[in-house]
Amino acid sequence: MKKIFIFFMYVVGMMQLNAQDKIDKAIENLEQNYTQEKVYLLLDKDKYVVGDNIYFKSFVFNGYGRSAISNTLFVELYDHSKNLVDKKTVFLKNGEGDGTFVLTNFLNEDVYFIRAYTTWMANFSEEFNFLKPIPIYNPNSEQKLVQDKNTKWTANVFPESGTFIDNIATKFAARIFSQGNPPQAWSGYVIDSEKPNEKLASFKGLDQNVGIFTITPKFGKTYKAIIEDNKGNKQTVNLPAVANSGINLQLTNDAKGINYKIKGNNLTQGLQGYTIVGTINNQMVYRANIKTTASDATSNIPTKVSNDETAVLHITIFDDKQNPVAQRLFFVNPKNLNIDEPTLAFSMNNEPRAFNSFDIEPDSDYKNFTILVKENNLSENRNENSLLSAKWLTGDFTSSIFNPAQYFEKNANAEALDALLISEKWKRFDWESLLAGKTPEFNYKPHKNLSFKGKVTNNGRFLPNKNINLLLKTEKSEKNFVPAVTDNNGFIYLDNIYFDEPLSVSYYLNKDKKETSESDNLNIVFQPLITNIPYRNTLPTTNYSLVKATANSSTDPAIAKSLQNRKNQQALKDFDQETAIEEVKVTAKKVDKKAELDKELSTGRFNSMNATIFDLVNENKDAQASQNILQWLQGRAAGLTFQMDQSGNLVPSIRGSQASLFLDEMPVDASMINSIPVSNIAMVKVLKDGGLISNAVAIYTKRGNMVSDEDKGKDQEKVNKLVLRGYDKSVEFELPDITSDAYKKITKDTRETLYWNPSLSEEPGLAPRAKFFNNDDAKNRQIIIISFDKNDRLLYYNEVK
Repeated sequence: MKKIFIFFMYVVGMMQLNAQDKIDKAIENLEQNYTQEKVYLLLDKDKYVVGDNIYFKSFVFNGYGRSAISNTLFVELYDHSKNLVDKKTVFLKNGEGDGTFVLTNFLNEDVYFIRAYTTWMANFSEEFNFLKPIPIYNPNSEQKLVQDKNTKWTANVFPESGTFIDNIATKFAARIFSQGNPPQAWSGYVIDSEKPNEKLASFKGLDQNVGIFTITPKFGKTYKAIIEDNKGNKQTVNLPAVANSGINLQLTNDAKGINYKIKGNNLTQGLQGYTIVGTINNQMVYRANIKTTASDATSNIPTKVSNDETAVLHITIFDDKQNPVAQRLFFVNPKNLNIDEPTLAFSMNNEPRAFNSFDIEPDSDYKNFTILVKENNLSENRNENSLLSAKWLTGDFTSSIFNPAQYFEKNANAEALDALLISEKWKRFDWESLLAGKTPEFNYKPHKNLSFKGKVTNNGRFLPNKNINLLLKTEKSEKNFVPAVTDNNGFIYLDNIYFDEPLSVSYYLNKDKKETSESDNLNIVFQPLITNIPYRNTLPTTNYSLVKATANSSTDPAIAKSLQNRKNQQALKDFDQETAIEEVKVTAKKVDKKAELDKELSTGRFNSMNATIFDLVNENKDAQASQNILQWLQGRAAGLTFQMDQSGNLVPSIRGSQASLFLDEMPVDASMINSIPVSNIAMVKVLKDGGLISNAVAIYTKRGNMVSDEDKGKDQEKVNKLVLRGYDKSVEFELPDITSDAYKKITKDTRETLYWNPSLSEEPGLAPRAKFFNNDDAKNRQIIIISFDKNDRLLYYNEVK
């Protein structure tokens, strides 16, 4: 990773040391071992109802440019109890990918969480995973989501550079923290504890996150800040204890660069031997060593650098024993973001259901565009995290920041952003560990594409050092012959393969003519070498809660529109089905093959009126593309959810209680089920209550030549088969057919997402064009356009039209 800029100027009275010291070694450790990725997901909406699709576009950065470290991103959907509901494996090209979650009607109304991460990110703190709460509504749920608009808040105060020294004027950032929406307005003042009626400083919130005040302390005094919101709620916060000696670092920005002042008090040899180090994205960009015996130093760090890069600068001051004594985060070029804007040609009409479009003027630097057009729902408390705020702020900071997008809008408050950084700490590393020579534990390595490890057995015995023939084929590809040899432990490997359709793997032994003792009872079980990593932290709390639904339960207007849209979609499907039924003449009663299969496989002890049965012989052929049957079951049965155990196995729960697992009616654990090829499974029964066996998932394997009617009579290949699941393809966004007879029957068009395209590119001779139809209300549409050139310069547009 390149350093985005270097500061060459040294403060007057400072010199560079030649010999490598403890700080040099720490910086070498930092630059070599702490390269880290961060993720942002652009979603098409903030709230959903069952039946919706969650469309997402992922951007993975290594610092401030798109990452080339990882080719694979994992995106997971959890309920509030940390049960895994669904997961997607997304292919990354130049740090970008896209996908879709299909929300089944079985999901309970609740707050869910989307998590996104790469395997490389798993080597570092989970705090830096992308994690976003998503309210999902279901009109048939027994409990309803309600939002607490009177969310409790807490406050704290942070001195600039982290030090509070006797007789040195110190700037403080006051910070509000809240699970939901913080106070609209708030203010505060500072007192000496011995003189509570005398206000030493007063301040108001610059926004809903931060405010600023300055105070000159006296050693031995105790200070407090009293903070009050616009509803009269108060909190008292103790300022840090005043130190008798030490230093304070003050930073300001101007057109020439970054001005800084170091002020010391009661220093034996002044600032002699102190060192200043500046890092950006865990790379050193500045170092100066002080030789003056004065207690103060002032200088300017020029920021006239290539491409006018924007970044967060982390300044640390070390004392003469090379211990960090002051730290400060500072935003470089806050008013000069390194982004381009597209040139657009609009053809817009505000009439209901009118056709609209806009063209993006061709640019040789920008080829592919992510575009979202949605109804702009005005909110009293807008809380948005944009690509800009994720790239330059929330991707590197783990505390809760309300409406972080505001700091990167055209009218952004630079003073508020600076106050926010005063209140933050850089947690990507800590100097104590670096100075001690510690490095992260690299348990996870990035891989190019996907890799699999196959356990080969014959009659249950491992087959070391045997030749195995593999035939790989997807629906759209030709058969690919791959010879393999098992290792000493009986394993084979498929390394670095890309596929986004079910991959059929046929396999058989390459036997020598003299080998007559080998039977044909060969089995291979593949497990992915690049796989999901269980989330170990506690999910964050939100300002939503569940209450029992009543006849008088009110519905959020935005959700009411979403529910109406789902009714519209169902009405369109029903219209199509009615049309199809009119063209079909029923001539005979259909045989219930699922009931016949259930009768053949299960005994009376596993019969229940309250069972959900999945027939994998005659139906559900898509299950073959799943890594295991429990993965496929996610989201398909009401009340059935999954969690990952410490070994990465999916463990089922029914209505919050761990479910028993049975294989051919024998109790087993999750690891056993997860190792069975889906192609060997005939039926699954989810048993709730009302029978001899309840709260259980029963899996039944195929017997004999058990095939569907459509496969009977076909020549069956005499080789074993299994199906591997690769990268997940996204669901294509479809524009409605406004002119159809069915759509004309829709009385109220309430679509929120009007257009979604995660990869729009120009066609030969034509400019990239986005085309969409209004709903019945959308006169203010939010349009988001994102693109990157080959040098990772960003093109960005986020406006309401």
